[in-house]
Amino acid sequence: MGALELADLAEALGVRIDWFVLDSPPAITSHRVRVGTEAELSSIDNALERIARDVELVTGLGGLAPAQLGPEPVPTTATEAERLAVGARARCGLAPNAPVRDVAAVVSGVGLYAFARPLGSETADAASTLLTQGGVALINSTGWVGRRRLALAHELGHYLIADEYTIDWRVAESGDPGRTENLLDRFARAFLAPEGALRRYWTGLGDADLRTRAVLATSHFQIDMSTLARRLTDLKLADAGQCDTIRSVRTTKSDIIEHGLAIPYDLDDVSLPRVYEKAVLDLYRKHRISAERAVALLHGTFTADDLPAVADAHPDEIWSLLR
Repeated sequence: MGALELADLAEALGVRIDWFVLDSPPAITSHRVRVGTEAELSSIDNALERIARDVELVTGLGGLAPAQLGPEPVPTTATEAERLAVGARARCGLAPNAPVRDVAAVVSGVGLYAFARPLGSETADAASTLLTQGGVALINSTGWVGRRRLALAHELGHYLIADEYTIDWRVAESGDPGRTENLLDRFARAFLAPEGALRRYWTGLGDADLRTRAVLATSHFQIDMSTLARRLTDLKLADAGQCDTIRSVRTTKSDIIEHGLAIPYDLDDVSLPRVYEKAVLDLYRKHRISAERAVALLHGTFTADDLPAVADAHPDEIWSLLR
């Protein structure tokens, strides 16, 4: 097959030509070998590979600093999962009891680049893969924001213990508390709502009724009601009946107005890590990539008109076909 035929095929499939001539990132190749070449690949699996290739390209061109991160031990108990969360918050530069705002920006500080796109309710909540340096996570933005944030925190756990490739269906819904997945769910809850902070906040609400306490706590920590109920169970701050009631609570518009609640928009629709967006724009300004490549790397969130003005390239500059 010639170059023009490859270009036509790439355009038809919505991928770059390098999809056909360069190997997939090693973790993806390993995953594909494990599941078998005949396995049907899900939409989130294919989307993650495209994102991984993009991040590796931007990193290879010097746009992103390679992450150096040693793997943490896999947690085998709830105590170890809690300890992993404490360490992860410190590595991400969070104060011990601070709520996590803009979770995608936070995890990018340790080299995990989080993307989101709406993939529908019939596919997984999230997926992640290690790269040669760092990693990427893809969050299905079809779900509610609290679930999206929890899913990314869960993927951070996979990243920290160096799980090379994961696809997570129904985050926080598996049943055996000894399984690694469930311990990473516990890690995710502890990362978003650390024990000391939640204890102080919950008890500090004092005489407020249960519903009001739940509405205020979920807003403060930017978690959903199910995550709050499970976290209160983790810490023995509420009984089973109270947690069942909390799961049924829905925050209303009047709650938002009356309590001045924060409304998070993390990982909404199609979103890219800000550090990645800046890296792509910087490569464009430096004439390392073309306008067409920059727009493609920004996944449809930019048009050519949105790109910054740049000085004309040197006439002797030759664009690489793969850029």
